Amino acid sequence: MIVPGRLHPNPHQPHLGRQRRGQPDQHRGLPAQAFNNADIPPPLQPLVGKVVTRPTQITDADFDAAKAAGFSEDQLFELVISGAVGQSTRLYEAGLAALTEATSDEKGD
Repeated sequence: MIVPGRLHPNPHQPHLGRQRRGQPDQHRGLPAQAFNNADIPPPLQPLVGKVVTRPTQITDADFDAAKAAGFSEDQLFELVISGAVGQSTRLYEAGLAALTEATSDEKGD
């Protein structure tokens, strides 16, 4: 059984602050932005938005538009993974919160 609060509060967050060699400064915070699905630059919004909300609708055109805006395939890979892990984390946390609420209601009865 999963016990809320026994895991690291955000086990995926530590990798988000790292900068890879050769990564331009303006792209430094993008993995964290994709993870949080917040403050995404306009050229990346369609791709990251689909990763988070409707991943079955991602097309080559979404990647082509992001590459045309100057993002490399490595950067896009990192952003897609960060966005997917961020959404998974939010869903996991919501599930834990619902479990906590349901079990605390049972104890209160």
